[in-house]
Amino acid sequence: MHIASRRKTIAFFLVLGISLVALAVALDVGWIILNWRQSVMLFLGVIVFATIILGMILNTTFLVREIRLNEQHGSFINAVTHELKTPITSIRLYLETLQRREIEEAQRQQFYQLMLDDTDRLLGTVEQVLKAGQVGYKRGEQYRAKIDLGALVAECMELARTRHHLNPGALHFASSNGQPRSDTHPENAELAKPHDEFPVLGDPEELRTAIANVLDNAIKYSLGNLDVAVSIETPDEEHVVLRVRDRGVGIPPDQLKRVFKRFHRVRRRSTSRVKGTGLGLFIVRSIARAHGGKVFAESEGDNQGTTVTLELPRSAT
Repeated sequence: MHIASRRKTIAFFLVLGISLVALAVALDVGWIILNWRQSVMLFLGVIVFATIILGMILNTTFLVREIRLNEQHGSFINAVTHELKTPITSIRLYLETLQRREIEEAQRQQFYQLMLDDTDRLLGTVEQVLKAGQVGYKRGEQYRAKIDLGALVAECMELARTRHHLNPGALHFASSNGQPRSDTHPENAELAKPHDEFPVLGDPEELRTAIANVLDNAIKYSLGNLDVAVSIETPDEEHVVLRVRDRGVGIPPDQLKRVFKRFHRVRRRSTSRVKGTGLGLFIVRSIARAHGGKVFAESEGDNQGTTVTLELPRSAT
């Protein structure tokens, strides 16, 4: 109901703006027809009416943008509130159980592990919000070091497998054409990593954050059809390209650029239960730009999977 109300407000202001512009144009044309002999007054009238029309267009555009921004802020607040409240409630429940009842040691250890998992989730949400603020306001000289992107990606993949409790074959390295590499069979996928070095110059923590966000997005939006392939290549002497391909819900063509905006989340019934703040890909884009690179998404549409490509300048060897 809240979203529907906002959309009705946007529609009202849009129709109002268009109606006012149409009325101003009609008055302008009528005034010109009635006063076509008075050239000076005609010129001044055209200027005045053009100014009024421009002002109404700018005012309507501003109002619509503000309403959409408020809608995004509202969705973000709801998402963050849920992401914070759920693990806190869970931790409290386990603690109350431990306080009130005698628990067997095995179950006690299980409760401890669940509380640690909830704590990691809570910390992850806080870090996402803090990182979104940092990438927007970071200025001045930034720390840069020579990094092997392949090794960093392998590290992030192992962390993602642990965090999401994945089988090794669900998240694997692939060749540049998207086919699984021979050394990434499920039995040895956890040991697989690129044979070559891919040197880039950047902030290790920033790049680790960007890679982790891309992997997490691919895993979350696979929705059961979990087959995430990662490939790294050097298309030329100046760039290193990381591609993460999933076989999940996909992205509508008109949303491929908007998913990198702050707070933006694709609204659809199949992903309504996917947890997130709408900040992950925004952070990835900000980090990529800060490193002189770029990021973009490709998808054939609903249920066709998504490929996110992160391109970075190659460090001189």
